[in-house]
Amino acid sequence: MNITVLNGNPDAGNASFDSYIEDLADRWRASTHEVEVLDLRDMDIKDCAGCFECWVESPGLCRVDDDSHQVCRRYIGSDLVLFASPLIMGFTSALLKKATDKLVPLLPYHMELVDGELHHCARYEEYPRTALLMEREADTDDEDIEIVSDIYARDAVNLKTTLAFARLTSDPIEEVAREADGP
Repeated sequence: MNITVLNGNPDAGNASFDSYIEDLADRWRASTHEVEVLDLRDMDIKDCAGCFECWVESPGLCRVDDDSHQVCRRYIGSDLVLFASPLIMGFTSALLKKATDKLVPLLPYHMELVDGELHHCARYEEYPRTALLMEREADTDDEDIEIVSDIYARDAVNLKTTLAFARLTSDPIEEVAREADGP
């Protein structure tokens, strides 16, 4: 399985989060999965300008020449994409949110009705499963985790896929690693 980890940890000083990601990636590699970790803080990803050129002028490609092109290629070429971030003020990092926003070129502007809701059509035949890994803040409670998980589950619907799992860095790495194999 081809797994991409979008590491949204903005703080290089938060070594425990990065270490968890690396240990998880190593465990997946030991299980013969191909894993690439993209440390978003080391990439040049500009904000989405909402210009719609990726839908109209250059379908599937953001007009801004930044590292989001690499993120999109890795995303669509993966079997599983793990969105990973410490929670900051109750949500994933702005860095991870910015990278998520830049996945919009993976969908065309055409819409379809899905379960009574209007969603973008698929641009590709297949999209990867997604997953979420969060690190709690000192005041994070279970409701916070549920809210963030629900938002990523809704994002998965918009990205023509499912949220395979949502876990915490307080969970044993072995359990999180097994989640990648799915049901």
